[in-house]
Amino acid sequence: MNLDKVQEFVALDHGLATVSVARSDGSVLSSVVNAGVMDHPVDGGRVVAMVVRGSAFKLRRWREHPSASVVFRAGWQWVGVEGKVAMFGPVDPMDGIDSSKLPTVLREVFKAAGGTHDDWDEYDRVMSEEGRTAVFVAPKRVLGSQ
Repeated sequence: MNLDKVQEFVALDHGLATVSVARSDGSVLSSVVNAGVMDHPVDGGRVVAMVVRGSAFKLRRWREHPSASVVFRAGWQWVGVEGKVAMFGPVDPMDGIDSSKLPTVLREVFKAAGGTHDDWDEYDRVMSEEGRTAVFVAPKRVLGSQ
């Protein structure tokens, strides 16, 4: 799937996106996140990526049902990505990458979402304390208003 249009939207509003996940009762939980487009750290395929707090409800749901919808918007224009979720974090090891690479991957995801930081050591410390996890959505569908 081509994520070029998604990449354009990341730059338009600081990587802000709405991510949605199904609850066990069939209702939908949506929240705002910073997300970006990058190459998957293992297979190199283009994905939508975000960093999520370790205690977040959506991580628990994705462990049970690894599927998400991510929508970026700018004005009245929008683009959405639906796909399978893969996670890499303190309690979510990923085949093909050593757990010692987690701080580097979290930084790469943050940068893909437009983030910058003046003190990467401090960033790493906070990410570790919060059990932050990198989440990757492999595109199955890309939808939009254009």
